[in-house]
Amino acid sequence: MKRRKKKPSQGSDWMTTYSDLVTLLLCFFVLLFSMSQVDIARFEAVAESFRNRNIIFDGSPSAVDLEYDHESSSGRDFDNLSDATKDNFLYTDEITPNQMSLDELLAEIEAFLEEQQLQDVITANRTDQGVVLVLQERILFDTAEADIKPEGEPFLDKVALLLQNIPNYVRVEGHSDSRAISTSKFPSNWELSSARASSVIRYILDTDDFVESRFISVGYGDTRPVAPNDSSKNWQKNRRVEIVILELFEE
Repeated sequence: MKRRKKKPSQGSDWMTTYSDLVTLLLCFFVLLFSMSQVDIARFEAVAESFRNRNIIFDGSPSAVDLEYDHESSSGRDFDNLSDATKDNFLYTDEITPNQMSLDELLAEIEAFLEEQQLQDVITANRTDQGVVLVLQERILFDTAEADIKPEGEPFLDKVALLLQNIPNYVRVEGHSDSRAISTSKFPSNWELSSARASSVIRYILDTDDFVESRFISVGYGDTRPVAPNDSSKNWQKNRRVEIVILELFEE
């Protein structure tokens, strides 16, 4: 009698599949474990890099490049950062870099005026708008006129020299006292103050190759006095041209 051949057992197939699955799971967990290890030395180096830039590292993940410059994050550049990036560091400075630059600019202008012996005819002060140069009417114009006097040209030459080394935008303001004026050329103080501001800008532009778009002309008439309009002395104070060197990021 012929012996019947035994069929191969089917039970070993699932063991093969199971062993493959266990092997894959083991590899997966080994990979996760290796990825979870933190290089302490590298982490400390990153944290120290941030501390050296006056930034408090809070331990949270950050997409900020290690070569990121602290000063470039002020003003407009900082505004362009994403909210997530801003949240990853806090600034310890109470004075913004732009405020600091305007204060330094005022100090430089005061030194320039003293060097050029202009401190008695041109005053400089700091406002929330920027740095303001004040020139009295008698320096630049004859009464009720808007043409620059020859005696006033050297002062504007010095102002132009100052502005050559400053990239800021400049607003030139004309101001008058409260006494009415009515001529064919200037029907009111509005026209007179505007014309004087424009004359100053035209003269400065003619002295060097300035970009015209840097300058703004404004005529305020008698609406912004610095003294009561009740005496000749105060009228003289109110008749003035102010050159406002605006904050650098204004456009």
